[in-house]
Amino acid sequence: MAATGKVLVLVSSGYGLPLKNGGCYRGAGYYLNELTVPVRALMQEGYEITFANPKGNTPQLDLHSAVPDFFGGDEAKLQDYFKFRDSLTGLRNPVRISDVIASGLDQYAAVFVPGGHGPMIDLLDDPNAGIVMRHFHEKSKPTAVLCHGPISLLSALPNSKEFVAALAAGDVAGAHAMAKGWIYAGYRMTIFSTAEEQQREPLEIHGKVLFYPDFALSTAGGDVSVLAPWKSYVQQDRELISGQNPFSDEALVKLLLPALDRKKAAA
Repeated sequence: MAATGKVLVLVSSGYGLPLKNGGCYRGAGYYLNELTVPVRALMQEGYEITFANPKGNTPQLDLHSAVPDFFGGDEAKLQDYFKFRDSLTGLRNPVRISDVIASGLDQYAAVFVPGGHGPMIDLLDDPNAGIVMRHFHEKSKPTAVLCHGPISLLSALPNSKEFVAALAAGDVAGAHAMAKGWIYAGYRMTIFSTAEEQQREPLEIHGKVLFYPDFALSTAGGDVSVLAPWKSYVQQDRELISGQNPFSDEALVKLLLPALDRKKAAA
């Protein structure tokens, strides 16, 4: 089958999520279903996938995601997606985001950022991730972000590192002031909720995150909404398609594929 087009998938290079009180969650990475379910659907439609991260190193799987719960309780489905993950040589050997930019972003039809806590480590304030996000925004090309993935939208801030540092320090007013000019201000969006994070903190990361993702996007100017914990929920506003949690994977795909078709038809 001839390639339908190319989709860029951004993942984290990080192997440790800083926590309050100086702790670190070493298991932070991508969630298995959040990455593989949309990527497999894209590949089945003929899209070629390019994986990229800040350092070009192999991204880490969050082992908490390697459970049947995120695959409809089906152990066989979990194992099937594990095999699919293992077939992704590009995931084991991602390119640097800087190299993707150098090779030209116009070749990509969409960008996708799966969740897991990985994006909270580096994609949220990575300057090159910001270049990618601004490109897809300016070109009105589908930008799909899932669970913690939407935190990467902060990278498009002109001073994302300062914004993130202010939030982590509890300087909400300072962070809000730094968010002027954010390209996603006023966009309807969703992300992993405070309620969901607070449920997972004692079970998964054994500490508290520096700030809650939904609060961060709201502070930057996003029109953030979330449903009750663990309900599938997606939002679509212009080029941006966002999903709240791991159970929003298939719903995200159902919005992303038609958005790609519409963009192609309009070209």
